[in-house]
Amino acid sequence: MMRTSSAISRRTFLGSAAALGAAGLAMPSLAQQYDPYTGQPIQGAVPGAVPGAVPGATPDAGAVQYDPNADQRHNISSFSGQSWQPHFQNLTNGAILCDLTSRAVHFWSEDGSTYKVYPSSIPVSQDLTRTGRTEIIKKVEGPSWAPTPEMKARNPEWPDFVPPGPDNPLGTHALWLSWQYYRIHGTHDTRKIGRKSSNGCIGLYNEHIKELYDLTKVGTQVLVI
Repeated sequence: MMRTSSAISRRTFLGSAAALGAAGLAMPSLAQQYDPYTGQPIQGAVPGAVPGAVPGATPDAGAVQYDPNADQRHNISSFSGQSWQPHFQNLTNGAILCDLTSRAVHFWSEDGSTYKVYPSSIPVSQDLTRTGRTEIIKKVEGPSWAPTPEMKARNPEWPDFVPPGPDNPLGTHALWLSWQYYRIHGTHDTRKIGRKSSNGCIGLYNEHIKELYDLTKVGTQVLVI
């Protein structure tokens, strides 16, 4: 009986996410819902798609938040190459800089020979954003996903668990940070990249998180600014 309930819950969750994604291409901006936490419109939101759901409260399930009046260039100079020295004392174990302003993730290898920069998604609101120094404590290929207690309280209809696969909000790879519930991970929803679209994590295209996963190790330094 519990298995049937879990399956129905998961189908409802995934069906809602699929509906959001499909509708996002056709709905005019005036018909969009507004996120109750940020006041920003949601691209792809479908009124009543999930009975009882809080409108717009699905940033990790296929909805994308954006500010239509914002400068979408997001400080393009950040993608032309950066130096690690202003941000780290050394490159022991390698270093990752998550720049929330430019929505970019920078990586430097321990020997300084490899430098990468990737566009990223960022948290939807200030209260979900954490900045400062942390590090990678765990690496997972094919991660599973579960809502945090706060997410579940806001969205009781969400499933308690989503296994690895194409419907998983963490994409193909995930890097656990020392901060509880915070990750650098992939996403199957490419609309999220470059936008405010997470509950606190940093998202990358799946091909980019795979590359970063292979370049990093447990102990790699991480700075979020």
